[in-house]
Amino acid sequence: MGKGTFITKRKTDNPRRTTITMESYYFTEEHKLFRQGLRDFLDREVMPHIDEWEEQERVPKEIWRKFGEMGYLGLIYPEEYGGIEADFFFSVVFIEEISKCFSGGFAITPSVHQYMSNTYIYKHGSETLKQKYLPSAVNGEKIACIGITEPGAGSDVANIQTKAVKDGDYYIVNGAKTFISNAYYGDYVIAVVKTDPEAGVGGISLLVIDLDAEGISKRKLKKLGWHASDTAELNFDDVKVPVENLIGVEGEGFYYLMGGLQLERLVGAIGAVASAEHALSYALDYMNQREAFGRKINRFQVLRHRVAELSSELTAQKYFTYHCCRLQNDNHYAVKECSMAKLNTSELNYKVMYECLQFFGGYGYIEDFKIARLLRDSRILTIGGGSSEVMKEILAKMIIDDKVYQEADGIHFPSQKINETELEKEIVTENLTEMSIEKTTQVLQEKASNAAPLGNSMKFVFGDEGNIYLDGYADNTVSNEDKEADCIVNVTREDFDALLSGELNPMNAFMAGKLKISGDMSVAMKLNTIMG
Repeated sequence: MGKGTFITKRKTDNPRRTTITMESYYFTEEHKLFRQGLRDFLDREVMPHIDEWEEQERVPKEIWRKFGEMGYLGLIYPEEYGGIEADFFFSVVFIEEISKCFSGGFAITPSVHQYMSNTYIYKHGSETLKQKYLPSAVNGEKIACIGITEPGAGSDVANIQTKAVKDGDYYIVNGAKTFISNAYYGDYVIAVVKTDPEAGVGGISLLVIDLDAEGISKRKLKKLGWHASDTAELNFDDVKVPVENLIGVEGEGFYYLMGGLQLERLVGAIGAVASAEHALSYALDYMNQREAFGRKINRFQVLRHRVAELSSELTAQKYFTYHCCRLQNDNHYAVKECSMAKLNTSELNYKVMYECLQFFGGYGYIEDFKIARLLRDSRILTIGGGSSEVMKEILAKMIIDDKVYQEADGIHFPSQKINETELEKEIVTENLTEMSIEKTTQVLQEKASNAAPLGNSMKFVFGDEGNIYLDGYADNTVSNEDKEADCIVNVTREDFDALLSGELNPMNAFMAGKLKISGDMSVAMKLNTIMG
């Protein structure tokens, strides 16, 4: 595993904090040893200072260098950048354990750094950009943040106003970002900018901007919770950014974000469950000591049953989240599952913190007992990373707005009304049982020839019926050749014909699981340009 010195045996007097039901189903012995070593590191280097960092409203950079020395900031990155490239369940362990330190502010910094920011450089950046930033990120020398939200745009990414205008070897950036974790004391931001304001989502790009660049001003925000983390508003006033700091291809930023936000939400779900479990453990320890009316309060039925309900809900959400983690580990882009996990675990986390504070009675309202901090920290979870309302709307679109079929003469047709251009009418009204793959190929060629060259290759696989190959390097030439492609889309031909007709939206089809995608996810996101 490389950097294996961090795997050491842990001594603990709190078995409840490390016991995980069904551990062996998801975690190997190596994972368990990693957990023990990490917990020992946190108990030694972090726990004695948490209260101080909360008071100071910052975590010193020195601790991240120690994390880097132990290999904790390179779990998902290759060895050529100083990482370990371990399977995702090492990251699950990491997120769980940092979430048990009685400080959401502490836990969010390495989470944003490793899983929500640098991933865009690693997955889509040039080799020059990777070499420029990833080694110092993995060793903890520099800390990253992600700049999406603006004063006038949050979940509506397409409405961002920060602009980057190319001028020779530089982009000139103007605009503002807000609610950016790690932005005040951090070193660079992956900023979502508009490089072509007239192109809608096709004009959004990602730039890496050093936070010490001339023209950047910062304002540290005072928050309800997460006091140990630094959250800031950033203003860009004619900031010069080298063109080499563009991540991937100009105009592809929105599609990169769509691929990265699911990991962000999954990380949030893992932390939400872990911190809630730890809070309940903390409350149970208190309930076993506190007495009222001549007996310990954990003997009162109303409290016992409340604990039973909370524990049951947490266990159910934990193992659903582990299921999502397995999908992530197997490189599945599970939008529906991750959105459900983020929604349910963040809402449950707040419920658990609220109930646990109630177990403490008046002491829960006193800062000397950490449950007060945990409740404050919990409130952001239903807002950040996509609010609960946004998660519900994503799921509603997938569950409600997906195409619905009605049976007619043994042939299934979409029930909702479509816009009937001549091409669409031809596809929709033709008997799908008689539709040939040659006809589907012909229709795709007509659409593809009217679109800009894709710049990549795609292969659509229809099971036993065959496949269609789209060569975006050769002016979107379409054939039935069975060749290697940058992106492979497994789909039924019935659903594919609905995509061609415009009746089925590619993004909705993808989120509903009708498109099974392997290879370069950003290529699949270009389907809209062909099908539109």
